[in-house]
Amino acid sequence: MRRREFVTLVGGAAAWPFATRAQPARLPTVGLLGSGTLSTWSSWTAAFVQRLHELGWIEGRTIAIEYRWAEGRSEQFTEIGAEFVRLKVDVIVTVGAAVPALKQLTSAIPIVFAAASDPVGSGLVASLARPGGNVTGLSMQTTELVSKRCELLREIIPDLRRMAVMGNVGYSAVPLEMREVQAAARTLGLEIDTAELHRAADISPAFDAFKSRVQALYVCTEALVIANSVRINTLAAGAHLPTMYPTRVPFVDAGGLIPMDQTTRTCFAAQVILLIRFCEAPSLATSRLSSRPSSISSLI
Repeated sequence: MRRREFVTLVGGAAAWPFATRAQPARLPTVGLLGSGTLSTWSSWTAAFVQRLHELGWIEGRTIAIEYRWAEGRSEQFTEIGAEFVRLKVDVIVTVGAAVPALKQLTSAIPIVFAAASDPVGSGLVASLARPGGNVTGLSMQTTELVSKRCELLREIIPDLRRMAVMGNVGYSAVPLEMREVQAAARTLGLEIDTAELHRAADISPAFDAFKSRVQALYVCTEALVIANSVRINTLAAGAHLPTMYPTRVPFVDAGGLIPMDQTTRTCFAAQVILLIRFCEAPSLATSRLSSRPSSISSLI
Protein backbone atom coordinates (compact mmCIF):
# COMPACT_ATOMS: atom_id res chain seq x y z
CA MET A 1 0.00 0.00 0.00
CA ARG A 2 1.36 3.43 -1.01
CA ARG A 3 0.39 5.41 2.05
CA ARG A 4 2.58 8.40 1.25
CA GLU A 5 0.56 9.04 -1.89
CA PHE A 6 -2.65 9.66 0.05
CA VAL A 7 -3.71 13.26 0.38
CA THR A 8 -4.52 14.74 3.80
CA LEU A 9 -7.97 16.31 3.98
CA VAL A 10 -8.20 17.69 7.51
CA GLY A 11 -6.05 17.77 10.66
CA GLY A 12 -5.88 14.77 12.99
CA ALA A 13 -5.79 11.13 12.00
CA ALA A 14 -8.15 8.18 11.75
CA ALA A 15 -7.57 4.57 10.95
CA TRP A 16 -9.15 2.14 8.56
CA PRO A 17 -6.82 -0.83 8.94
CA PHE A 18 -7.03 -2.31 5.46
CA ALA A 19 -3.79 -4.18 5.94
CA THR A 20 -4.69 -5.71 9.28
CA ARG A 21 -8.42 -6.35 8.86
CA ALA A 22 -8.62 -7.57 5.28
CA GLN A 23 -8.01 -11.26 4.68
CA PRO A 24 -5.65 -12.20 1.83
CA ALA A 25 -8.47 -13.70 -0.25
CA ARG A 26 -10.90 -10.86 0.43
CA LEU A 27 -10.89 -7.34 -0.96
CA PRO A 28 -11.29 -4.42 1.45
CA THR A 29 -15.03 -3.76 1.39
CA VAL A 30 -17.00 -0.54 1.63
CA GLY A 31 -20.69 -0.67 2.51
CA LEU A 32 -22.30 2.32 0.77
CA LEU A 33 -25.72 3.14 2.19
CA GLY A 34 -27.55 5.61 -0.02
CA SER A 35 -30.51 7.38 1.54
CA GLY A 36 -32.25 7.79 -1.81
CA THR A 37 -32.30 5.76 -5.00
CA LEU A 38 -29.62 4.68 -7.45
CA SER A 39 -30.73 7.37 -9.92
CA THR A 40 -30.73 10.27 -7.42
CA TRP A 41 -27.32 9.21 -6.09
CA SER A 42 -25.66 8.48 -9.44
CA SER A 43 -23.55 11.65 -9.63
CA TRP A 44 -22.41 11.31 -6.01
CA THR A 45 -21.39 7.67 -6.30
CA ALA A 46 -19.62 8.45 -9.58
CA ALA A 47 -17.54 11.13 -7.83
CA PHE A 48 -16.77 8.72 -5.00
CA VAL A 49 -15.62 5.90 -7.30
CA GLN A 50 -13.64 8.29 -9.51
CA ARG A 51 -11.71 9.63 -6.52
CA LEU A 52 -10.95 6.10 -5.36
CA HIS A 53 -9.63 5.33 -8.83
CA GLU A 54 -7.43 8.42 -8.81
CA LEU A 55 -5.81 7.17 -5.61
CA GLY A 56 -5.18 3.69 -6.96
CA TRP A 57 -8.25 1.86 -5.64
CA ILE A 58 -10.08 0.10 -8.49
CA GLU A 59 -13.58 -1.19 -7.81
CA GLY A 60 -13.70 -4.95 -8.27
CA ARG A 61 -9.91 -5.30 -8.39
CA THR A 62 -8.42 -3.70 -5.28
CA ILE A 63 -11.58 -2.73 -3.41
CA ALA A 64 -15.18 -3.94 -3.25
CA ILE A 65 -18.24 -1.73 -2.78
CA GLU A 66 -21.57 -3.06 -1.57
CA TYR A 67 -24.30 -0.62 -2.67
CA ARG A 68 -27.64 -0.47 -0.86
CA TRP A 69 -30.47 2.07 -1.33
CA ALA A 70 -32.96 3.16 1.34
CA GLU A 71 -35.17 4.89 -1.27
CA GLY A 72 -36.14 7.67 1.13
CA ARG A 73 -37.39 5.29 3.83
CA SER A 74 -35.54 5.87 7.08
CA GLU A 75 -36.68 2.53 8.47
CA GLN A 76 -34.41 0.91 5.88
CA PHE A 77 -31.30 2.32 7.56
CA THR A 78 -31.44 -0.27 10.34
CA GLU A 79 -32.10 -3.17 7.98
CA ILE A 80 -29.30 -2.24 5.61
CA GLY A 81 -26.92 -1.47 8.47
CA ALA A 82 -27.58 -4.88 10.01
CA GLU A 83 -26.78 -6.47 6.65
CA PHE A 84 -23.45 -4.60 6.50
CA VAL A 85 -22.62 -5.84 9.99
CA ARG A 86 -23.35 -9.42 8.89
CA LEU A 87 -21.20 -8.91 5.80
CA LYS A 88 -18.39 -7.58 8.01
CA VAL A 89 -17.69 -4.63 5.74
CA ASP A 90 -14.55 -2.66 6.62
CA VAL A 91 -16.27 0.74 6.63
CA ILE A 92 -19.74 2.17 6.04
CA VAL A 93 -20.17 5.25 3.84
CA THR A 94 -23.44 7.15 4.09
CA VAL A 95 -25.03 10.51 4.91
CA GLY A 96 -25.83 12.05 8.26
CA ALA A 97 -29.46 10.90 8.35
CA ALA A 98 -28.44 7.24 8.58
CA VAL A 99 -25.81 7.64 11.29
CA PRO A 100 -28.05 7.36 14.41
CA ALA A 101 -29.41 3.99 13.26
CA LEU A 102 -25.94 2.73 12.33
CA LYS A 103 -24.45 3.79 15.66
CA GLN A 104 -27.00 1.57 17.39
CA LEU A 105 -25.82 -1.42 15.35
CA THR A 106 -22.03 -1.21 15.60
CA SER A 107 -19.34 0.52 17.58
CA ALA A 108 -16.56 -1.34 15.73
CA ILE A 109 -17.12 -0.64 12.03
CA PRO A 110 -16.03 2.90 11.07
CA ILE A 111 -18.89 5.06 9.80
CA VAL A 112 -18.06 7.95 7.45
CA PHE A 113 -20.75 10.40 6.37
CA ALA A 114 -20.26 12.61 3.32
CA ALA A 115 -22.77 15.24 4.32
CA ALA A 116 -24.49 16.21 7.56
CA SER A 117 -26.28 19.50 8.15
CA ASP A 118 -25.22 19.96 11.78
CA PRO A 119 -23.41 16.84 13.06
CA VAL A 120 -22.70 18.31 16.50
CA GLY A 121 -26.09 19.93 17.08
CA SER A 122 -27.92 16.79 15.92
CA GLY A 123 -25.81 14.54 18.16
CA LEU A 124 -23.98 12.56 15.50
CA VAL A 125 -20.57 13.44 16.95
CA ALA A 126 -19.24 14.99 20.14
CA SER A 127 -17.40 17.84 18.39
CA LEU A 128 -15.85 18.77 15.05
CA ALA A 129 -12.35 18.55 16.52
CA ARG A 130 -12.86 15.18 18.26
CA PRO A 131 -15.93 13.37 16.93
CA GLY A 132 -15.41 10.38 19.25
CA GLY A 133 -16.48 6.76 18.80
CA ASN A 134 -16.55 5.20 15.35
CA VAL A 135 -18.08 8.12 13.40
CA THR A 136 -16.47 10.87 11.34
CA GLY A 137 -17.25 12.76 8.15
CA LEU A 138 -17.93 16.18 6.68
CA SER A 139 -20.19 18.95 7.97
CA MET A 140 -22.26 20.75 5.35
CA GLN A 141 -22.63 23.86 7.56
CA THR A 142 -26.22 24.04 6.41
CA THR A 143 -27.49 26.13 9.32
CA GLU A 144 -24.71 28.68 8.78
CA LEU A 145 -25.92 29.28 5.22
CA VAL A 146 -29.61 29.59 6.05
CA SER A 147 -29.64 33.38 6.36
CA LYS A 148 -27.81 33.75 3.03
CA ARG A 149 -30.39 31.55 1.31
CA CYS A 150 -33.27 33.55 2.77
CA GLU A 151 -31.60 36.79 1.72
CA LEU A 152 -31.24 35.43 -1.83
CA LEU A 153 -34.96 34.64 -1.93
CA ARG A 154 -35.67 38.20 -0.82
CA GLU A 155 -33.45 39.58 -3.61
CA ILE A 156 -35.19 37.43 -6.21
CA ILE A 157 -38.66 38.41 -4.95
CA PRO A 158 -38.44 42.08 -3.86
CA ASP A 159 -42.05 42.14 -2.61
CA LEU A 160 -41.66 38.89 -0.65
CA ARG A 161 -43.79 39.06 2.50
CA ARG A 162 -44.51 35.44 3.43
CA MET A 163 -42.62 32.20 2.78
CA ALA A 164 -42.85 28.55 3.83
CA VAL A 165 -40.25 26.12 5.11
CA MET A 166 -40.74 22.39 4.59
CA GLY A 167 -38.78 19.37 5.80
CA ASN A 168 -38.84 15.93 7.36
CA VAL A 169 -38.72 16.50 11.11
CA GLY A 170 -37.87 12.84 11.64
CA TYR A 171 -34.24 13.70 10.88
CA SER A 172 -32.77 15.50 13.90
CA ALA A 173 -30.93 18.17 11.87
CA VAL A 174 -34.08 19.37 10.09
CA PRO A 175 -35.85 20.95 13.11
CA LEU A 176 -32.59 22.81 13.82
CA GLU A 177 -32.48 24.13 10.26
CA MET A 178 -36.17 25.03 10.37
CA ARG A 179 -35.61 27.15 13.47
CA GLU A 180 -32.74 28.92 11.70
CA VAL A 181 -35.02 29.61 8.71
CA GLN A 182 -37.73 30.98 11.00
CA ALA A 183 -35.22 33.26 12.74
CA ALA A 184 -33.77 34.47 9.43
CA ALA A 185 -37.26 35.17 8.08
CA ARG A 186 -38.17 37.22 11.13
CA THR A 187 -34.93 39.21 10.79
CA LEU A 188 -35.93 40.04 7.22
CA GLY A 189 -39.41 41.04 8.36
CA LEU A 190 -41.09 38.03 6.73
CA GLU A 191 -43.96 35.88 7.92
CA ILE A 192 -43.37 32.15 7.67
CA ASP A 193 -45.41 28.95 7.47
CA THR A 194 -43.89 25.65 8.63
CA ALA A 195 -44.72 22.33 6.97
CA GLU A 196 -43.52 19.33 8.96
CA LEU A 197 -43.17 16.12 6.98
CA HIS A 198 -43.04 12.60 8.42
CA ARG A 199 -43.58 10.52 5.28
CA ALA A 200 -43.99 10.98 1.53
CA ALA A 201 -47.79 11.10 1.85
CA ASP A 202 -47.47 14.40 3.76
CA ILE A 203 -45.95 16.30 0.82
CA SER A 204 -49.07 17.02 -1.26
CA PRO A 205 -51.22 18.06 1.74
CA ALA A 206 -48.43 20.38 2.86
CA PHE A 207 -48.48 22.18 -0.50
CA ASP A 208 -52.28 22.37 -0.39
CA ALA A 209 -52.05 24.03 3.03
CA PHE A 210 -49.57 26.80 2.21
CA LYS A 211 -49.51 27.35 -1.57
CA SER A 212 -52.23 30.01 -1.62
CA ARG A 213 -50.67 31.99 1.24
CA VAL A 214 -46.93 32.12 0.54
CA GLN A 215 -44.72 33.55 -2.20
CA ALA A 216 -41.66 31.32 -1.81
CA LEU A 217 -40.58 27.99 -0.36
CA TYR A 218 -37.46 26.83 1.48
CA VAL A 219 -36.89 23.06 1.45
CA CYS A 220 -34.69 21.31 4.05
CA THR A 221 -32.86 18.43 2.42
CA GLU A 222 -32.63 14.86 3.72
CA ALA A 223 -33.44 11.33 2.55
CA LEU A 224 -37.23 11.62 2.26
CA VAL A 225 -37.06 14.93 0.40
CA ILE A 226 -34.30 13.76 -1.95
CA ALA A 227 -36.23 10.62 -2.85
CA ASN A 228 -39.27 12.79 -3.69
CA SER A 229 -37.40 15.62 -5.45
CA VAL A 230 -39.32 15.32 -8.74
CA ARG A 231 -42.64 15.38 -6.92
CA ILE A 232 -41.66 18.43 -4.87
CA ASN A 233 -40.41 20.27 -7.97
CA THR A 234 -43.64 19.49 -9.82
CA LEU A 235 -45.82 20.74 -6.98
CA ALA A 236 -43.70 23.89 -6.51
CA ALA A 237 -43.84 24.67 -10.23
CA GLY A 238 -47.60 24.09 -10.28
CA ALA A 239 -48.01 26.52 -7.39
CA HIS A 240 -45.65 29.06 -9.05
CA LEU A 241 -43.43 29.07 -5.96
CA PRO A 242 -39.76 30.03 -6.29
CA THR A 243 -38.05 27.35 -4.18
CA MET A 244 -34.72 27.35 -2.37
CA TYR A 245 -32.88 24.05 -2.00
CA PRO A 246 -29.69 23.47 0.02
CA THR A 247 -28.20 21.27 -2.74
CA ARG A 248 -28.10 21.37 -6.52
CA VAL A 249 -28.25 17.57 -6.88
CA PRO A 250 -30.81 16.13 -7.33
CA PHE A 251 -33.15 19.13 -7.28
CA VAL A 252 -31.92 21.21 -10.24
CA ASP A 253 -31.23 18.04 -12.20
CA ALA A 254 -34.87 17.14 -11.55
CA GLY A 255 -36.13 20.56 -12.67
CA GLY A 256 -35.72 22.67 -9.54
CA LEU A 257 -34.94 26.38 -9.56
CA ILE A 258 -32.69 27.85 -6.87
CA PRO A 259 -30.02 25.79 -5.12
CA MET A 260 -27.27 27.29 -2.98
CA ASP A 261 -24.93 24.55 -1.88
CA GLN A 262 -21.47 23.31 -1.07
CA THR A 263 -20.93 21.15 -4.17
CA THR A 264 -22.08 17.83 -2.75
CA ARG A 265 -20.18 15.89 -5.43
CA THR A 266 -16.98 17.34 -3.96
CA CYS A 267 -18.02 16.21 -0.48
CA PHE A 268 -18.46 12.63 -1.69
CA ALA A 269 -15.09 12.70 -3.43
CA ALA A 270 -13.49 14.12 -0.28
CA GLN A 271 -14.99 11.24 1.70
CA VAL A 272 -12.46 8.95 0.05
CA ILE A 273 -9.63 10.76 1.80
CA LEU A 274 -11.16 9.97 5.17
CA LEU A 275 -11.38 6.32 4.19
CA ILE A 276 -7.77 6.18 3.12
CA ARG A 277 -6.56 7.95 6.23
CA PHE A 278 -7.92 5.11 8.34
CA CYS A 279 -4.58 3.46 7.57
CA GLU A 280 -2.66 5.86 9.77
CA ALA A 281 -4.03 5.69 13.33
CA PRO A 282 -5.96 3.35 15.63
CA SER A 283 -9.07 5.38 16.39
CA LEU A 284 -11.69 7.58 14.81
CA ALA A 285 -11.83 9.63 17.99
CA THR A 286 -8.95 11.83 16.76
CA SER A 287 -10.31 12.35 13.25
CA ARG A 288 -11.40 15.98 12.99
CA LEU A 289 -14.43 16.65 10.83
CA SER A 290 -14.03 19.02 7.93
CA SER A 291 -16.40 21.96 8.28
CA ARG A 292 -14.94 24.07 5.50
CA PRO A 293 -16.86 24.06 2.21
CA SER A 294 -14.70 23.55 -0.84
CA SER A 295 -17.07 25.81 -2.75
CA ILE A 296 -20.42 27.51 -2.39
CA SER A 297 -22.52 27.71 -5.50
CA SER A 298 -25.90 29.10 -6.46
CA LEU A 299 -27.81 28.53 -9.67
CA ILE A 300 -31.11 29.95 -10.81
